[in-house]
Amino acid sequence: MWIKLVARGTAAHGSHVIRDNAVTKLAAAVARIGSEEWPVRLSATTDAMVAEVARFLGVDPTVTGPDEVALATGSASRFIHAALHTTTNPTVLTAGYKHNVIPDTAEALVDIRCLPGDEESVLARVRELAGDEVEVVMSFRDIGLEQDFGGPLVDAVRDVLGRHDPGAPVLPYLLSGGTDNKALSTLGIAGYGFVPLQLPAGVDFPAMFHGVDERVPLDSLAFGRRVLGDLLATY
Repeated sequence: MWIKLVARGTAAHGSHVIRDNAVTKLAAAVARIGSEEWPVRLSATTDAMVAEVARFLGVDPTVTGPDEVALATGSASRFIHAALHTTTNPTVLTAGYKHNVIPDTAEALVDIRCLPGDEESVLARVRELAGDEVEVVMSFRDIGLEQDFGGPLVDAVRDVLGRHDPGAPVLPYLLSGGTDNKALSTLGIAGYGFVPLQLPAGVDFPAMFHGVDERVPLDSLAFGRRVLGDLLATY
């Protein structure tokens, strides 16, 4: 869910004493929402994922908490840790036009990612955090999906990956981004993501996302082409 926060106040000269300041209201709301500590919430998918990762790490998931298990995965923790929580990240601020003029409106954009089924409870909490003087406007709302991790396609993925990278485990994962599977779900199609990349050690792939140097090593891309080609030819 993408929302816009809108705060309104009294426009005035910057030298005046103005308690009804739109920027101050917005800043407080943004700080509360961006600083919210959302609790761990495991679904069937993430519970299975944490259990398998804990097994690889040789720890007991009932003793070592889900957050600790996720953070122990190194660069992959950027994906795994986010899949265990709602996230509410402020991304854009807009207010004013001149240094000495207090604006009557201030706006902020917030990127919200929550687990399927949690949308209404998360939105209610965000409205509570925003406060009575800040309006919460829904800019975009997509479909939250979770599929059972099993069936012929998952079996085929295990088989093809085993041929190209013997011993590589296949774990369920709940992606915190959007794919075409959301649209396909409206047609009754259960979709799964599978993007095989055999990354070299030391490459922090998640850190490159939407960065100025976003890239994929050519050998990793070639590996993915071979695996996906095999899957399409045999499934």
